[in-house]
Amino acid sequence: MSKNSKVAIVTGAGTGVGKAISAALLKQGYHVAMAGRRQEALEKAAAEIGGTPLLIAADVADPASVKALFAKVKDTFGRLDLLVNNAGIGAPPVPLEDLTLEQWRSVVDTNLTGAFLCTQEAFRIMKAQDPRGGRIINNGSVSAYAPRPFSAPYTATKHAILGLTKSTSLDGRAYDIACGQIDIGNAATDMTARMSTGVLQPNGTVMAEPTIDPAHVAEAVVYMAGLPLEANVLTMTVMATKMPFVGRG
Repeated sequence: MSKNSKVAIVTGAGTGVGKAISAALLKQGYHVAMAGRRQEALEKAAAEIGGTPLLIAADVADPASVKALFAKVKDTFGRLDLLVNNAGIGAPPVPLEDLTLEQWRSVVDTNLTGAFLCTQEAFRIMKAQDPRGGRIINNGSVSAYAPRPFSAPYTATKHAILGLTKSTSLDGRAYDIACGQIDIGNAATDMTARMSTGVLQPNGTVMAEPTIDPAHVAEAVVYMAGLPLEANVLTMTVMATKMPFVGRG
């Protein structure tokens, strides 16, 4: 591969925001490894967006699967310039006391531990390669700052991602590894489909909420990724202008 070609891994790439980010990076000339739990979803996404991404079925909650993902990318391309920690799930919107421990752990394992495991493997590659360094972008969500009703597991993990982003940014300084976070509000994906018909608000009402095309999020990620390593966007919020977040209504 060309020395000027950058290599990216996008997790949760089979659908929604991850698919949009993968498409945008491919258009910018990146070598993109699209990772996700379901091979068929990755294949469908790749057919829709075009290009020649590397498709790797991987579960970020499984340490062995994460190691295999990064080893495959290193063996294929020889380096890693960008990791987008996008994979994430939620729990059923039920009262906090009705959540099972298994539901809680599933969200924590995917959203938080998965991002940590991927970050570890990215550090190992980025510290050792020549030229050294790279960039990590975490999908934080508006839930990193403000919860929705009945969203304790998701909200807790997204608040924690902000801490992981800051720690990664700090610990990566010595190795030319930059880390930033994109906080997304109401991108139109399968996960947010119910917003067009109505979602529960903190005052007990149900209200339809505006959404935005995931392509706008992807454009922001491309901007963040395209900065030289001496510059970093630590946090960026890309949201539907009229969604209930600023002022909580």
